[in-house]
Amino acid sequence: MRLSTLKKGQSARITAIHAEKELKHRFNSFGVIKGATITVERYTLGRKTMEIRINKTRMAIRLSEAETIEIGV
Repeated sequence: MRLSTLKKGQSARITAIHAEKELKHRFNSFGVIKGATITVERYTLGRKTMEIRINKTRMAIRLSEAETIEIGV
């Protein structure tokens, strides 16, 4: 299951990240790592980006980036 499939308000645990090296480093700097619990806060109107929360950190990512994050509910 991919992060992009979650609905607003849903949470899941990250099981794997299948991103390129640079994107993986960016994710790591924000705490988006294997084992972390991630919550979808909201989607943009065009549903091209999503706001996520990990602990107290919020960030916006593209849906294409969310496709690289594998989750387990």
